[in-house]
Amino acid sequence: MSVDVSRRIVLLRHAKADWPDGADHDRPLAERGRKDALVAGDWLAARRINFDLTLCSTAVRTRETWKLVVSRLEHRPKTVYEDRLYEASPGEIIAVLNELPEDCAELLVVGHNPGIQGVAEVLTGAAEPEAATHMERLGFPTSAVAVLAFDGDWKALQPGSARLTEHWAPHE
Repeated sequence: MSVDVSRRIVLLRHAKADWPDGADHDRPLAERGRKDALVAGDWLAARRINFDLTLCSTAVRTRETWKLVVSRLEHRPKTVYEDRLYEASPGEIIAVLNELPEDCAELLVVGHNPGIQGVAEVLTGAAEPEAATHMERLGFPTSAVAVLAFDGDWKALQPGSARLTEHWAPHE
């Protein structure tokens, strides 16, 4: 593919998780999280994005979020459960994205904060003012979504190379 291929990255923070005893990786969604994940799925479905691929952290709460979100989508994309997204820094997330196949144009990433918010901020650098102001005001609560656009190859994705086009959270 040529370097002027338009791509979209949708970053989704997992829905609200419960706090039972046990390992952090194994935390399930709370009741509110299950409801919010469905609302996030409806929001994404309304945008009619035909994702080529979903990268999802292996944590229980991200997998449960994805299962509920995808139930609302018209098209079920290929899903890869990626260990490296659990507790990933923005740089680690970008490294995973740099490895994506060039035939992937529409990507959904289901992950955790602070990495998901951080990668949105790092990739956008000089973001679209309205969307960036919205993200600054709202933050990146559970079930929040940031939609980023960029042109080029995945290998060339780097800080400041994307534009924040939309930001949304279920409890606005």
